[in-house]
Amino acid sequence: MCGIIGYIGERQAHPILLGCLKRLEYRGYDSCGIAIAGNSINVYKNTVRAEELRKAAPQLDGTLGIGHTRWATHGQPSQANAHPHCDCDGKIAVVHNGIITNFQGLKQKLIHEGHKFISETDTEIIPHLIEKYYRGDLERAVEAALDDIEGSYAIIVLMASEDKLVAARKDSPLIIGLGDRENFIASDVPAILDYTNRVIYLEEGDMGVVTKDNIKIRRDGIEINREEHKISWSVDEAQRGGYEHFMLKEIHEQPRVIRDTLVGRVSVAEPTVDLAAMRDKGIESMLILACGTSYHAALTGKYIIEELLRIPVRVELASEFICYGQTLTGTEAIVITQSGETADILRAMRRLKEVGCQVLAITNVVGSTASRIADQTIYTRAGPEISVAATKSFMAQLMVLYWLIMSYSKVDSRRLASMLLALRQMPSKVQQVLNNGYKILEHANNLSGYDNVFFIARGINFPIALEGALKLKEISYIHAEGYAAGELKHGPFALLRSDTPVIAIVAQDNTYEAMLTNIREIKARSSPVIALAEEGDEVIGGLVDSVITVPQVDAIFSPVVNTVALQLLAYYTAKQRGCPIDFPRNLAKSVTVE
Repeated sequence: MCGIIGYIGERQAHPILLGCLKRLEYRGYDSCGIAIAGNSINVYKNTVRAEELRKAAPQLDGTLGIGHTRWATHGQPSQANAHPHCDCDGKIAVVHNGIITNFQGLKQKLIHEGHKFISETDTEIIPHLIEKYYRGDLERAVEAALDDIEGSYAIIVLMASEDKLVAARKDSPLIIGLGDRENFIASDVPAILDYTNRVIYLEEGDMGVVTKDNIKIRRDGIEINREEHKISWSVDEAQRGGYEHFMLKEIHEQPRVIRDTLVGRVSVAEPTVDLAAMRDKGIESMLILACGTSYHAALTGKYIIEELLRIPVRVELASEFICYGQTLTGTEAIVITQSGETADILRAMRRLKEVGCQVLAITNVVGSTASRIADQTIYTRAGPEISVAATKSFMAQLMVLYWLIMSYSKVDSRRLASMLLALRQMPSKVQQVLNNGYKILEHANNLSGYDNVFFIARGINFPIALEGALKLKEISYIHAEGYAAGELKHGPFALLRSDTPVIAIVAQDNTYEAMLTNIREIKARSSPVIALAEEGDEVIGGLVDSVITVPQVDAIFSPVVNTVALQLLAYYTAKQRGCPIDFPRNLAKSVTVE
């Protein structure tokens, strides 16, 4: 959940590293630092963001360096705990993403051998281990150090006497960017798009040895080849493009994301993955695994699958998944992960593969670890998402689920044609919500004064209530909870007061009358109610305090327009409260530790 960067070439490393770190801040921003090798290694780090570090750092000369932006796991954010970390003599520097689970025992052993430590981090043991094993061959010393380590890591190693960088990965992502007489190592593609769109994805257990003119990749001591990939994203896609925040830009990109995700698919409703066997081999159920926002997409998918395919669906948080192989007979497994690097997802995928399950991955990142483990992969085509709070990636996941499920729907042809037409209209429907954002701003200004908010819905919009609550709490720091509306009376009613607003998602489906009953029950407890309802609903306005309207759509697609409205509500509420919207405290974009 940290961001790491390495550069070797003919240009000064200092400004390149700091620029790349700024692009990696969505992976962590508790502190940051750089180390540059000349005759010695010079390190500058602090508990600041990358831009503040750029302004404060002295010029460190050299064409070889590493950098790090941190999401704390061991030790509070402090200058001592910030990366890079060095050995006793300051000749070896390391940046690290991951968690070393056996670091305490290794640290005590190293202290007994005379090594001195200055931080609370697990990472600091790595340069000390490399120093311990160094006998003139840096790669062998790194290999020996990694043999001692248990846990997860993506590391870059810099040594003052060596004109190269050594990188290695286990359970954490790492790429090599290929340039002209310069090369890069990074956690993720956006860091290096200013300089190159040619990358190599390191695989599990790979070690890369990088000079300005050459790349060598080793695995188990044997040199191997890895395929070069060309990134289709542009630098502009990873920039704010005139928007005040990445989150607002990414919300407004959703009409384009829907079109890009569905292009070439909806017209024929025929997937490029082979799920036709669902009908032939007797699929009895489906299992969907996900985390965070992707879990809410999975829950939405459950409603769609059970309605259109008539197959029971089990949705589980990947972090809580226990794989009992005997219970998975006749089960199709789908995993949903924006980054394709989520640690809990990857662990669950490996367990599924061990018991013989076929796994389909839905992810946004070509070449990600999830895509390489999965038997089949569908890419969401959302482009780079920088804001920590997921918006357009969630929308792209919904679109893939709609397309995939409709491709095998058992509804009659007339109903299917109607749904396909409605799906093609989603970009314009979402644009209508965006065009009315100024109306949502008024509701956000009112909501920003509260400390606790409930979101409620029924049926297919229940996961959207969970997602709306998650977005609000993530970026505005308002305590928000999502509930199935029928569950309020089973406990949460005790918390309803005049200072506890409720946001009710009211869809025009078979849950409509029950939702109206729930709203009346809430109003009897004096809580203010904001309804999210379709245009033309003449009843809802008389029951609630205010209404946010969305365009009329087929009920099965109501999560699409409702999601966008709630994203805008969270964004404007957080802005009114003066919160750091793109980089909320304690959170990071890519959760690569368990």
